[in-house]
Amino acid sequence: MNIRALSTALLLLAAPAASAQTVSAPAANQHEGDFVIKDFVFASGEVLGELKLHYTTLGAPKRDGSGAITNAVLLLHGTSSSGKAWLTPSLANELYGPGQPLDAAQYFIILPDGIGRGGSSKPSDGLKAKFPRYRYHDIIASEHRLITEGLGIKHLRLVMGSSMGGMHTWMWGYMYPDLMDGLVPIASQPIEISGRNWIQRRTAIEAIRNDPDWNNGNYEKNPTHFAITAPYTFAQTESVLQIQDMAPTLQAGDALYNKLVEEAKKRDANDTLYATEAVMDYNPTPHLPKIKAKLMAINFADDETNPPELGVTEREIKRIPGGRYVLIPASDKTHGHFTHLRAAFWKGHLVEFLKELPSM
Repeated sequence: MNIRALSTALLLLAAPAASAQTVSAPAANQHEGDFVIKDFVFASGEVLGELKLHYTTLGAPKRDGSGAITNAVLLLHGTSSSGKAWLTPSLANELYGPGQPLDAAQYFIILPDGIGRGGSSKPSDGLKAKFPRYRYHDIIASEHRLITEGLGIKHLRLVMGSSMGGMHTWMWGYMYPDLMDGLVPIASQPIEISGRNWIQRRTAIEAIRNDPDWNNGNYEKNPTHFAITAPYTFAQTESVLQIQDMAPTLQAGDALYNKLVEEAKKRDANDTLYATEAVMDYNPTPHLPKIKAKLMAINFADDETNPPELGVTEREIKRIPGGRYVLIPASDKTHGHFTHLRAAFWKGHLVEFLKELPSM
């Protein structure tokens, strides 16, 4: 079995619990903090008395003559992980070292945990089903307040995200078009959630809602029946070549299935449900012409979550002045959607993109 590939898969499906065990050595000047927003109003109209956003930073801010921070970079994580996903070795060892694209000695890098993830406020903190039904706009609006109010940043050099973070990157571009110089959405498409992508999410949602122990979210013991469907998401997300390498026999396939189920059982059902349903307001298509920053989208030819056969990214990116699209070819080394976690495949394009941004 390809242990490294399986470890990454389990990290995504079991995060955030597993993430702390798999991050690389701390990068230069790494710090963590919390930003608390009082009486945060969600798009649904629900209010949370205290919304906590946890975040990690790398590097240090640099300021111009007026005191404004000039080197801030915002990195956004995927659905099942937290900001620390950006510290996994396959990303950190390729991005933050001396002379690398996001050298921590040159950039001030912010890694927030979105609502419902990591150390940020989430249903499992105690409110359970009373926790507000947040959506992507809520996650981004709260992170914008973290950036501007909590960290005092008026302008971002770059916003980059992968998977859910890639989807959020498109949204940051039109929600706050004057805030950043560059946008790099990875492993995402700028269209309403639909097709295979939505069906696999809907499957996960219904598995939880129909778990006999879920009790409308008001359970005392975490339900686990829903976990029997968790391997479906993995099977729709990882490269078929990598899955075959991990499970070349029926017996190995059973072992992999069982590992994925056991990891899924460790995830809180409400946290998982809320995080999956948060995508329901995602539809950047009507707003793309509002984007002003330079934008480069990166996708992968073997990503079945965002199938390139649909041609939607090529079509929609033409509506963004100067927008560019990169499709990384499939190979026996790529990992389908999970290639977004392996910067070696795409960091060369990031290097060239950064050269095109205004000087700091």
